[in-house]
Amino acid sequence: MRAAELLPDAVRRLAAAGVADPTRDARRLLAFALGVSQERLILHLHDPVEDTGITKFNAAIDERARRRPLSQIIGERLFWGRSFQVTRDVLDPRPETETLVECALAEPFDTVLDLGTGSGAILLTLLAERPEAMGMGVDVSPAALAVARNNASRLGLLAEFILSDWFSDVGAQFDLIVSNPPYITAAEMPALDPEVRDWEPHLALTPGGDGLDAYRRIARGASAHLKLGGRVMVEIGPTQGRDVTQLFRDEGFQSVDIAPDMDGRDRVVRAR
Repeated sequence: MRAAELLPDAVRRLAAAGVADPTRDARRLLAFALGVSQERLILHLHDPVEDTGITKFNAAIDERARRRPLSQIIGERLFWGRSFQVTRDVLDPRPETETLVECALAEPFDTVLDLGTGSGAILLTLLAERPEAMGMGVDVSPAALAVARNNASRLGLLAEFILSDWFSDVGAQFDLIVSNPPYITAAEMPALDPEVRDWEPHLALTPGGDGLDAYRRIARGASAHLKLGGRVMVEIGPTQGRDVTQLFRDEGFQSVDIAPDMDGRDRVVRAR
């Protein structure tokens, strides 16, 4: 069987399962099964596929039909132009989070702390863009830290990763603190796409309640871990800007503002 002949049935299966873009995903999984880049797939569509490749492709389509995220099946996700390992133990790095990276890179820094580092995508991107800087990533999940350490090794970057409940085991001060904390409210969880609700770690998605608990802890603890003039910035949900800015103002932070993402939605709260 040739590669192109595998696609029609796979697309139908993914469409029946409710996958948003079944054609795109089927083609990406076919490239994965064939061991070629997505960009070069068109060059291989008329090649015969060995039984092992067909088995791998069908297994991948089965997983995607269960609404498992594409990045978890393939095992990686591009973020800021770099490939990061992704597992069920970490959030899938999302394009809107690049707004946080962009804000962080707007000013110089020598030291950076990433709270709830997950895959390490934010911290490692910042260190890759600022090779002279030093960074620490903390997470409450040992499994997530293992993924972050592996991503650092894959990218050839040095970073310190420690097990910590927010600031509990952090002793140093930093020029910059960044975080994409859990912020989805308890009421919003049931309406999430199955790819998120059923496959990503709930600990990294929601603190429960009104979704603001992580921001309360970060706002309370950040001052003690920032150098004079240091900055803190956090990703937020698009309706949380007013509440989160007020939390930081109440803790004495200055120059508190909100940066929008690429779609014009409130996405990052910045404070000094």
